[in-house]
Amino acid sequence: MRRTLIAAFAALAMVPLTNFFTAVPAEAAPLCDKLGFAGLLAKCNRGEPIEVTLASGQPLGKGDVALQSGAYYEMKITADGSAELGITGASFFRAIWMNEIVINGIEVRPMAIDSLEFDQAGVATLSFIAIKPGTYDVRIPNTTSDSQKITISIQ
Repeated sequence: MRRTLIAAFAALAMVPLTNFFTAVPAEAAPLCDKLGFAGLLAKCNRGEPIEVTLASGQPLGKGDVALQSGAYYEMKITADGSAELGITGASFFRAIWMNEIVINGIEVRPMAIDSLEFDQAGVATLSFIAIKPGTYDVRIPNTTSDSQKITISIQ
């Protein structure tokens, strides 16, 4: 294992630093500096929760969302059961580290997801750490209206 770490650091040293520093914004850091034993999941590193509502004919959210890279967030998705609806956002889900998805008290720890679909009323809570800076859309599949998507930017 020690040899693997040394090789990894040696490979990292070969990366041109000018490209590295220009690609990552200077403010991309956790929200607090005393993370303690919980690391990035520490209470002081938690951003505001993201509320998403799946309801027939209703907007998906209250507007665009800005996240800080390195911070911990929860996205609460509530379906009212008025229609069989889902959300998709593969590019966003690949730009975060997913801690867990909680559905009816069942904790799921996925490697990655493309979408979630609700056949009936219910709540799913996704907890994650925002990682890759960029702008991403999370939307109801096969819709084109701006009210049927949320634009999430990771800074």
